[in-house]
Amino acid sequence: MAELKYEITEKIGVLSENAKGWTKELNMVSWNEKDPKYDIREWAPDHSRMGKGVTLTVDELASLKELLEGIDLDSFDME
Repeated sequence: MAELKYEITEKIGVLSENAKGWTKELNMVSWNEKDPKYDIREWAPDHSRMGKGVTLTVDELASLKELLEGIDLDSFDME
């Protein structure tokens, strides 16, 4: 299996952290030396390992933002 190369080119923010210190983050990530894309996934504390995630183009992120703006969070039971 080919080696996966990645570089976090910009750390945008942490969405959450679990008890083991892994954080779910939104970052700009370059995969296999290609142009960076927006990326949401869980990372080990030292960023040496990662979980499954989703990578988005600028257009996909804009569509997601529009969809999220249309959600009424008051309708959810937020415990």
